[in-house]
Amino acid sequence: MLTLDKIYHAKYVLKQVIRETAVIKAPRIRPDSDIWLKTENLQITGSFKVRGAAYRMSQLTDEEKARGVIACSAGNHAQGVALAASKSGIRSIICLPDGAPISKVEATKSYGAEVCLVKGVYDDAYAEALRLRDEHGYTFIHPFDDENVIAGQGTIGLELLEQLPDVEAVIVPVGGGGLVSGVAFAIKSLNPAVKVYGVQAAGAASMFSSVKHGAIETLESVSTIADGIAVKSPGENTFRLVSEYVDDIVTVSDDEIAAAILALMEQQKLVTEGAGAAPVAAAMFGKVPVKGKKTICLLSGGNIDVTILSRVIKRGLLMSGRNCTMNIELIDKPGQLMDVSRIIAELGGNVISIHHERANEGSAVNGCYLRIVMETRNYEHIEEIRKALTDNGFHITND
Repeated sequence: MLTLDKIYHAKYVLKQVIRETAVIKAPRIRPDSDIWLKTENLQITGSFKVRGAAYRMSQLTDEEKARGVIACSAGNHAQGVALAASKSGIRSIICLPDGAPISKVEATKSYGAEVCLVKGVYDDAYAEALRLRDEHGYTFIHPFDDENVIAGQGTIGLELLEQLPDVEAVIVPVGGGGLVSGVAFAIKSLNPAVKVYGVQAAGAASMFSSVKHGAIETLESVSTIADGIAVKSPGENTFRLVSEYVDDIVTVSDDEIAAAILALMEQQKLVTEGAGAAPVAAAMFGKVPVKGKKTICLLSGGNIDVTILSRVIKRGLLMSGRNCTMNIELIDKPGQLMDVSRIIAELGGNVISIHHERANEGSAVNGCYLRIVMETRNYEHIEEIRKALTDNGFHITND
């Protein structure tokens, strides 16, 4: 059984392994609330996962250490297991889905693990890891549905109450549920008045659906930029703990997550992966009732693949009204482009691309279309530019 004593023991054991990450104020994330960030994206290996992995490894018998360990992961748990195993001189084999970010695969190898790429998603890697465990006698280190792993993750809950004793709400990302289970158990055991909210990606809402319907459900597929929480089914232990200790679970879209990643980079100079930004997305877009409350968003990890970061930033710019495309129907005569550019410039828009083409069949003979991509401040700014253009006689189309 998970106990508070076990979490305190994990904290003692992990003192020599992890760093106690800072809790920092983030006043611009949601101005009507008092938002703070728990920066586990700055943890060693770039993720909270090293906590649970290292504590679980510390509880192995000498015989289990001799046989070696195996794990499956979308990336962060893999790095935690690999590092903990390497420090203890234990052989580790990690099964990862073949779609895992290259940066996570290479980082896992760099910590000394043997990597086995498995076609499919996390759950396929999980099945292969169990097969190899049975075949070779390795000890399986579960990424979330293990009480020692949950206890390790629960040390974050202890830190939160020490670092911000008057915290009123905590928002935690949820995949399989190990992190939110440990954090919620620790916090509720010490201060039941603190609200604990879980947040999942809408494209991988297995715990959300399971809790809503009162039974563990397995999704047919998952699809989200938050690969760290892309899990088809929660664990038995985590489902039970979440049902008992977590106040509510909400979902956020990939566009909302992208906007949160962008906000964290610009406002806090912090790089987070999709899973790590999900709690901030929940706060930014009003998914949880934290208005006026001292709230901690748990940034679970920062291991985002740089090859997709530019795409995520682009989605974030669109989602937050920082980038806009307008299609304008014009009469093809001198001065039209100059007038459009002047209006946009006077209102502070920055044109970054223009495409001009003659009108298609069925339009006026002297008609043309202007496609403009511009940088803007927010949605209000876009509407201001749109209104100014229409007030000056320009017709904006939806094509």
